[in-house]
Amino acid sequence: MSLPHLQLKSQADRRLRKGHLWIYSNEVDVAATPLKGFSLGQQVEVTSAGGKSLGVALVNPNNLICARLVSRDSRYPLDKSLFVHRFKQALSLRDSFFEAPYYRLVYGDSDLLPGLVIDRFGAVLVVQIASAGMEALRAEIVAALVQVLKPAGILMANEHSARELESLPLYTEVVHGEVPEQVELIENHTRFMAPVRTGQKTGWFYDHRLNRARLQQFAKGKRVLDVFSYIGGWGLAAAQAGATEVVCVDASESALAGVVTNAELNGFADRVSVEHGKAIQVMKAMIERGEHFDIVVLDPPAFIKKRKDHKAGLAAYRHINELGMRLLGRDGVLVSGSCSMHLATKELEEAITGAARHLDRQAQLIARGSQGPDHPVHSCIEETEYLKALFYRVYHA
Repeated sequence: MSLPHLQLKSQADRRLRKGHLWIYSNEVDVAATPLKGFSLGQQVEVTSAGGKSLGVALVNPNNLICARLVSRDSRYPLDKSLFVHRFKQALSLRDSFFEAPYYRLVYGDSDLLPGLVIDRFGAVLVVQIASAGMEALRAEIVAALVQVLKPAGILMANEHSARELESLPLYTEVVHGEVPEQVELIENHTRFMAPVRTGQKTGWFYDHRLNRARLQQFAKGKRVLDVFSYIGGWGLAAAQAGATEVVCVDASESALAGVVTNAELNGFADRVSVEHGKAIQVMKAMIERGEHFDIVVLDPPAFIKKRKDHKAGLAAYRHINELGMRLLGRDGVLVSGSCSMHLATKELEEAITGAARHLDRQAQLIARGSQGPDHPVHSCIEETEYLKALFYRVYHA
């Protein structure tokens, strides 16, 4: 296949040579290869100013990041054959860490497939496409997945904001086999029914798996509060490990219905209850009632989605962590999570320390966690490392 060339300016190939995959619009020699001459999602051969081939990329001429490499060899553009190869590489990593087929199979740039995310729920695959280039190759993606995994069903869950940046339509569609409304997964010896058609993201969040396993190490005999619970990932993991009482809080009634279903599925519905409402309001009401917990888990959505949100988002993290500390009994444990890529771990630590000082309490950091091996970090793309989980013992000196 002969591809059109996208030529870079002099010295603009340095990051690519070091292993990065992204090309910014100001790095392109637009006099030689005008960006407006490329169509959205088109595959191109990237060349240096001297004409040396650097690989194949998918183009979005309208974005600051105007192209992302998908192959280092221009002889191998992204097609079904390369998808099969990439999927087998990704599968090899996951199968080496996880005994059961419940994990993120493809994590975008980190698996050299920018704009593509695939979660595996046993025989069902849920696919999210975030780029026009990947959307144009939808048929090849499906064919490669069928060849490699022979799934019972494949769902395209493409109703997310990232698609708007690429002017892509929003839709949810079964593209292979059959996919029920909910599919089962097993994580940390706990069963869940994930609402893959109507739930958040792909229906589940595999990224905190190892952090939830760490919570289980000290949940036995404890009273646990799971704030921003969704369908109960943290709280039910604690119940599975022997927590005597778990309270899950979420603003979504359907998510809390999922908590109840999943608690019943595991046989500990008698130890799990739910509270519906916005997290801040519910936590404040609990404080007024004099409620206390041995463990408080805070796993909010991203408060800092863009750099411009940093100041307000950082204040929001401090606020919820202060409320969480006020709900802890003596010598309690606070688990504070963040999925904000633009929030550094050190900043979250400082927010928690500041909240503790304001309450005249001591906060001892006892563990740090990040995303699991099914969300590998690309060594040259710091943006692929986003997840944080901090475990603190909070007490009065």
